[in-house]
Amino acid sequence: MVAYSFKRRFIDPIRAGLGMSVETFDCSAKRQTIRAVGKRRHARADETLQLYHGMRSRDCFRIGEAHCRRVREIRIFIGARRIIIGDQPAIVSNAGLDQFAIDDGFADWADMQQFWRDEHGDMTRLGPFVGMLIEWEPIVARNDRGSEAR
Repeated sequence: MVAYSFKRRFIDPIRAGLGMSVETFDCSAKRQTIRAVGKRRHARADETLQLYHGMRSRDCFRIGEAHCRRVREIRIFIGARRIIIGDQPAIVSNAGLDQFAIDDGFADWADMQQFWRDEHGDMTRLGPFVGMLIEWEPIVARNDRGSEAR
């Protein structure tokens, strides 16, 4: 099982993506996260993910658990307005970039760009961010006949 920590702004979108009730009803469902490749391994398809807020702090709590659907390499060119996921064609249209940002818990591409600049500095000169796109879905209980039970 792999655990991921999220900032406060993503709690309600994650809860919405897990089918939980949320404090604000105007957020989109978040069912993915973008992470850098580091020393620890990332989730693999079919693993259970533990989703937390504020890990390694006294404010830490578990948002929920999810089922990892798939993991793909991602390249994000913040300044050049381009995203490449796996071997898919690049996302370059305004509508495509906005939809990707919304799926990741942002209002739109501009909101995502600002978040990345605030967190990582001016990435326009540094080339692409290369990491992993981890996608998940809610864990659905199954009854003994194999159909979904909620």
